Amino acid sequence: MSVSATARITAVADGRGSTLLPVLESDGPLAVRRTRSPEAGCARVTVVGAMSAPLGGDRLSIEARAEAGARLSVDSAAATVALPGAGPEAGAASYTIRLSVGEGAVLRWLPDQLVSAYGSELDMVTQVELAAGARLVLREEQILGRHGEQTGSLSTRLTVRLAGRPLLDQQVAYGPTAPGGWDGAAVLGGHRAIGQLLVVHPLFEDAPAAPRLLGTDAVLTPLAGPAVLVTALAADARLLRGILDEALSGLPNGA
Repeated sequence: MSVSATARITAVADGRGSTLLPVLESDGPLAVRRTRSPEAGCARVTVVGAMSAPLGGDRLSIEARAEAGARLSVDSAAATVALPGAGPEAGAASYTIRLSVGEGAVLRWLPDQLVSAYGSELDMVTQVELAAGARLVLREEQILGRHGEQTGSLSTRLTVRLAGRPLLDQQVAYGPTAPGGWDGAAVLGGHRAIGQLLVVHPLFEDAPAAPRLLGTDAVLTPLAGPAVLVTALAADARLLRGILDEALSGLPNGA
């Protein structure tokens, strides 16, 4: 039986240098928990998977809002594994993430990897709305197949709007239902770990980053706005995280 669930997080500044969480709603397999933040004034929330999900046919979503002046960091307790449903009639699962960052607010969206298990089919959509002066650090990591297995079918789309204007809109697909060539030398070249890091920071208005290669399998690209996008490939999840962490350490701290 498929599941429909929406978890909600809202962070607000308390006017005294701290951030409160007036909305922290778990639902179905999506449990959200306030956890200790190492940074003063920043609220931290960890997403905990209460059951195996997403399965075929599931409809899951997370909505996170950082109101004006708030500082919010969201991570997860473990990787998210997309699994097959209980039969071909289950269809594809969907996982939608909606993020909103107010004026002068900071959101760090740093979940663990999404693993596309063999036989699964998942459509993942991330939608971000940023007010002028908002700051964002967003990391996405996809692992195509568990150890020793082929990947499932995975489609992802990321759209970001800043002050009502498009900043980034990209869509990719992998696996048996994707168009041919997704695993070719011009795309993945045999790699099974794909990731990206989006950093939006007002400092890039006056000092835009220069495009450059980061080793042999990653590139930093400035966007047409106060933002940079790091895209990376790796053989496994550990190597991918190392590339993205190193890239982030060399950029203005968005949080």
